[in-house]
Amino acid sequence: MQPIMLLIIPLVILALILVGVFFYFLKVWVRAWMSGARVSLFNLLGMKLRGVPPTLIVDARIRAVKAGLDISTEELEAHYLAGGNVINVVQALIAADKAAIDLTFKRAAAIDLAGRDVYDAVRTSVNPKVIDCPDPSKGTTMLDAVAKDGIRLLVKARVTVRANLERLVGGATEDTIIARVGQGIVSAIGSSATYKDVLENPDHISRKVLNSGLDSQTAFEIVSIDIADVSVAGVSGAREVANVGALLETERAEADKKLRQAEAEGRRATAIAAEQEMRARVQEMQAKVIEAQAEIPLAIAQAFREGKLGVFDYYRLQNIMADTAMRESIAGGPDDKSGPKEG
Repeated sequence: MQPIMLLIIPLVILALILVGVFFYFLKVWVRAWMSGARVSLFNLLGMKLRGVPPTLIVDARIRAVKAGLDISTEELEAHYLAGGNVINVVQALIAADKAAIDLTFKRAAAIDLAGRDVYDAVRTSVNPKVIDCPDPSKGTTMLDAVAKDGIRLLVKARVTVRANLERLVGGATEDTIIARVGQGIVSAIGSSATYKDVLENPDHISRKVLNSGLDSQTAFEIVSIDIADVSVAGVSGAREVANVGALLETERAEADKKLRQAEAEGRRATAIAAEQEMRARVQEMQAKVIEAQAEIPLAIAQAFREGKLGVFDYYRLQNIMADTAMRESIAGGPDDKSGPKEG
């Protein structure tokens, strides 16, 4: 009797365990069976042992089956274990199937694991969204551009984009689109001959930017670029400068003026220095003349001593000097008080 009991007890325990497992997974199994997304109890038990929530996997499979998609529990489990959002991927596949977009589970799972919202990407692919350029959240509401005539313009654009599921993994984000569009608009306005061309035909700017292939290597396709607002800077605020070219020319002219004034002051200082130098040289030459004139009496006295000059020669010299002084006095006018210079 005792051996029989030893055999019956384990069987009873095993039966209780099986009954417990059956009732534990009964609700999930019945829901899957009634929905046409059949999952065996052994699969549900395996999910539990692998740390995968059976309810989540079954709910995802039911959604897929009801939408006409055949996704195995193994694929859903693998994506969950990789850290993906199973429900989001299934919803994206359903939305893509309804919109006739070719999207496989493998690609959707890769997009989800790359950190992108695959469901939102599918919705953006079906219903393009509009983004502002520049991004107001960055603290800038208008693009600043200058035309060739120097007029500064403030521009705001709206970019309509559609998600590109083929380039969503590894493609650049919205920030790159905004930066490229802003750069293209500034470049297009800078190549315009005058600001009037931009104000009259803003669509020319948007078409030129759109044809530049700005969505290359990005996760989006640019549908359209529309100039939402364009205005001349300086109209709304007195502190803003509208004509940047005129301002630059004015500043350049002012700088040239100061440079010429500095050069003129330098030449003036050089001329004054040269004048003072010439006056000093004149004074020096006059001193030499006076020194030479002072030696004349000494030379006459020396000539007397040596017998080279006689008395009559001396008087004749004095007469010549007096006659010269009188002529100079007459030539100088009545106000000339300078007398004959005596040696």
